[in-house]
Amino acid sequence: MKAFSAIALSIFMTANSSPAANLIGSVRAEGKSGAGSDVPAGEYSSHKFQFAERVDYSSFKEFVVSIEGPVGAKPVPPEKPLSVGTRHVVQKGAQFDPHVVPVVLGTTIEWPNYDEIYHNVFSISEAKQFDLDLYKGNPPEKRVTFDKPGRLDVFCSIHANMHCVVLVMENPYFAVTDSRGHYSITNVPPGTYKLKAWHERMPPQIKEIQVPENGDVKTDFLLTIANLPKY
Repeated sequence: MKAFSAIALSIFMTANSSPAANLIGSVRAEGKSGAGSDVPAGEYSSHKFQFAERVDYSSFKEFVVSIEGPVGAKPVPPEKPLSVGTRHVVQKGAQFDPHVVPVVLGTTIEWPNYDEIYHNVFSISEAKQFDLDLYKGNPPEKRVTFDKPGRLDVFCSIHANMHCVVLVMENPYFAVTDSRGHYSITNVPPGTYKLKAWHERMPPQIKEIQVPENGDVKTDFLLTIANLPKY
């Protein structure tokens, strides 16, 4: 996953002499108080509900941290997307791998099917709608170029648990957290930005940051549903 941001950054960044800083930090998720494993015995531990699996927020991974919006004097025109190469999302074991796929605007994704059975790749998301039909292997025409920023949920029309999320970014300054929830975004030009932490099951959190000409800017995030508006 880290290679996604590294490849994208190499396309956009020029000489190392340009002023730039690094964004570092961590992201974690937290559930609502009173609904965890410390709930007293009762109906939660009854035979009827003992197999109802609870959410383990401490196990959440694949957080994406990114700078919001275009970075630079001009946004990327949708009619002329950046030539940023090709990515692969593998279909194997009736799953998409990786599950979370952040890419820069203009990226093409191939969807090779390495299973012995047929799969289908489709999305009805606002940012892009497509249907690659049923296929095996990696036919050259089974690819999609993403020319509009936004989130896309991608599914297989046959298999219920095949789902991945494509996040199309307007700039290359993003990273996926590692196994400990840490992230690093390198070579960010100086300026004031909105830094966003995202997870598919949690409301995002956005913080305004000031990036100097060099050094590290540390920003930590805690994602929670506790502050959502009440009905």
